[in-house]
Amino acid sequence: MTEGARRILLGLKEGRIQGVLFLPPGPGIGILSISKSGDLALSMASFLSGISATAWINGSNANIMTPLHYKDIIIPPLMPILENITLLPSGHVDVRDTIPDPDTEGNRGSLIPIEHSSSRFLFAVSEDDRNWNSLFAQQAAARLRHHGKENFEVVTYPRAGHFLEVPYMPNCPSRFHAALGKVMVFGGEVKAHLEAQRDLWRRVQEFFRKHLKDSNTGQKARL
Repeated sequence: MTEGARRILLGLKEGRIQGVLFLPPGPGIGILSISKSGDLALSMASFLSGISATAWINGSNANIMTPLHYKDIIIPPLMPILENITLLPSGHVDVRDTIPDPDTEGNRGSLIPIEHSSSRFLFAVSEDDRNWNSLFAQQAAARLRHHGKENFEVVTYPRAGHFLEVPYMPNCPSRFHAALGKVMVFGGEVKAHLEAQRDLWRRVQEFFRKHLKDSNTGQKARL
């Protein structure tokens, strides 16, 4: 997202979505998201047509920070509680508890209506994520289940940190955050994190191959 964005106009992306994702012709579109892009991915899957598979890695189940506009629908943002930032002895900051529980009175208007989506969902969550609360994935799954849907799977990685990237990318336990002006911790034990990355990349590829396969042409997504 562009730095300094004040709102997200989801409708503007609708006509260009296939060009952005670079998938071969097939029965649908796949979205791979991580962190803040997770709530945008859920919104795209909920409101836009043609989304067949959505992989969500350590994101949020609610719209965060900026209002989301789609046609006549506006999803208000859930704002962080800055007083909940923890200053560690190292001088780094821990923001895990700054986002309030989306599924409480007063916050539910920011929840993304994923029950409207026909997409399949893969929710991947790290239990040592210091950026987002692992509760968000469980809440998303519970919302789908409440509406009679089983179009999801949840995979959990103990001791892994926030940035679950492609295999062999080094763990990023902390880095400077421009918005905060401080070094922020992201969690994760090195060995557990790297093992999680290898496992998740395999699962992501299998997930997209399964749900984006074109049964008419036999063409597979190239991942």
